[in-house]
Amino acid sequence: MIIDSLNNISKYTALHPLFPKAFEYIQNLDIKNLKIGTFPIQNQDIFAIINESAMGTIKDTHLEAHNQYIDIQVPFSKTEMFGWAPRSILRNPLTEYDEIEDIQYFKDHYSFTFELQPENFVIFFPQDAHAPCLGEGNILKLVIKIKVIP
Repeated sequence: MIIDSLNNISKYTALHPLFPKAFEYIQNLDIKNLKIGTFPIQNQDIFAIINESAMGTIKDTHLEAHNQYIDIQVPFSKTEMFGWAPRSILRNPLTEYDEIEDIQYFKDHYSFTFELQPENFVIFFPQDAHAPCLGEGNILKLVIKIKVIP
């Protein structure tokens, strides 16, 4: 997992061959004129999801993990809290892995929680189980999905 300011996002381009294209998309977004939806960036290798999600409590959310995609998440409208745990310690799956949706949920507890302010981002790799959208009300956010192996 990586947490940093959007001002520093270009420092991470060498970590994955598709990161430069994803970061370019983020840097060119017109935050004042966002449209809700899913937007292809590079075929099925990179796509963006801009959505308004209902936030939930720690009791109402579960850790999730992905095998095929890396997540870059950016909150726009307010602070978002996340739960996190290393996937290697999870022992209590809530669901089987869904290959089509690239997601599996877990009942395990978070190792810790953290807050992410607008103008910051987090990158979750397949080894990072995470619980997004912890808080109150709704949040406008961006999730970039990047194929692990393009």
